[in-house]
Amino acid sequence: MKNNILNNIRVLDFGRYIAGPWCAALLADFGADVIRVDKIGGGEDRDVIPINYRGLGAIYQQVNRNKRSICLANRGNERDAVLADLIKTSDIVVANLPEKALRALGIDYKSLAAIKPDIILTSMSAFGTNGPFSDKIGFDVVGQAMSGAMYLTGDTKPMRSSVSWVDYSTAVLAAFGTVMAIIERQKSHKGQEVRASLLGSALMASNPYLIEESQTLIGRNRLANKSQVAAPADMFETKDGYIVMQAIGNPMFERWAKLIGDASLITDPRFSSDKKRSEYADMLSSKMQSWCQDKTSAEVLSKLEEVKLPCAEVLSPKAALCHQQILSGEFFFAQTSKDQSDTNKPYIPLSSTPVELSRTPGQLNSEAPDIGQHSRQILEELGYENNQITHLFQNNIIA
Repeated sequence: MKNNILNNIRVLDFGRYIAGPWCAALLADFGADVIRVDKIGGGEDRDVIPINYRGLGAIYQQVNRNKRSICLANRGNERDAVLADLIKTSDIVVANLPEKALRALGIDYKSLAAIKPDIILTSMSAFGTNGPFSDKIGFDVVGQAMSGAMYLTGDTKPMRSSVSWVDYSTAVLAAFGTVMAIIERQKSHKGQEVRASLLGSALMASNPYLIEESQTLIGRNRLANKSQVAAPADMFETKDGYIVMQAIGNPMFERWAKLIGDASLITDPRFSSDKKRSEYADMLSSKMQSWCQDKTSAEVLSKLEEVKLPCAEVLSPKAALCHQQILSGEFFFAQTSKDQSDTNKPYIPLSSTPVELSRTPGQLNSEAPDIGQHSRQILEELGYENNQITHLFQNNIIA
């Protein structure tokens, strides 16, 4: 049965790449009617990380599931009329664009509210809405770089994460804010703008280090895979791969010391607290590495788990797709092909909704749409006659 928590909510999604589209996709997972507004020719984000199936990019496949697509020109009086009709029937507009770009497209909050006073605009920018960078564009990496997170990552030089954690966290925060605005609107019957930014999300995640720096002027530097605040906490090489483990707090450290056969570490004053142990991270990592080097990853993990120490194998993407916990943990939607009789359509491991509701979970109802796949259907729902729709297609207002 289709999830109906948000089935009375319509969302116009002007998002591109990750932050905006993923925010809208999370709403779609819970029943919202999300219409992706594509430009003529399709968005430039459709083939990022290309894969063969349907010629779509992997990111596009993930963040645009459960949506419909209408293809609309960027400018023109007839385009504006169609857009106004879409806005009148919508509850939320999602866009990850600077304020200047929103105004150029006619989807800034003032323009939207003039058409539908109780509309909610969920906007995401790179640097926030204030300050000298407010109109600049940026991707995930700008948040990593400016928040201090990238500086603390890596070994000899700062290194960005290959995973776009800033984009995805911004999308989740924006979706959270959007749901809050929906609840508030039920009480006030008023719309508002929900704002999120890549830099704001990144600063949220790196905030503990910023607080520490402001209070202590400690000047932390990057430590490769070691923890900044405890030891041993690192990546270690085994006979057949790599594992990570962390011993945080005295009880864990004591169990670790006994495990590697060096209980004298427990009474050594140099290692009496996490803070002190972090000052000897190289020494403690070296001891752990020596203990791991003649064992397989499975052997190391088994022994660490016996004494209740947090640990995991470092998996390649290929290995992650085959891992027992990942396969059995329901982290992917079970089936993503609309036509299961077509054996040429591969199984696509689309991540399931990353929060579980026991009675009303997020659901996959459709794959990411083709460009303008639902243009005619949506116009018919708006009350357009066939001759009007034909005119719009012929004049390249709709595609």
